[in-house]
Amino acid sequence: MTEHPLSDPEIEITPEEAERRVQDGAQLIDVREPYEWEAGRIPGARHLELERLSSQAATIDKDAPVVFHCRAGVRSLMAAQAFRRAGYDAYSMSGGIEQWQAEGRAFEPADGHVAPH
Repeated sequence: MTEHPLSDPEIEITPEEAERRVQDGAQLIDVREPYEWEAGRIPGARHLELERLSSQAATIDKDAPVVFHCRAGVRSLMAAQAFRRAGYDAYSMSGGIEQWQAEGRAFEPADGHVAPH
């Protein structure tokens, strides 16, 4: 039995790189659960929980890169791998929103926090 890889260096990018790509026009999609989104989020991100991604794929622009993120980077990696297989220029933000917030990047609401999964 082979193990599912928990990392994929080709499609995992740092929060710094994710922020740069979004500034250059990439889509930022948060795949966490609704309660996680409500607790705190990255400004400008779009919320599409992981279980709804496949049914909402047509609403994601295939002509622009897409960066997925979650709390720590596991769910977003699964999403990025699946979207890569479907022909998207997809990436996963390694370290997730935990790393993003730890680096002091923009976060909302002001009193928001990263909810446990």
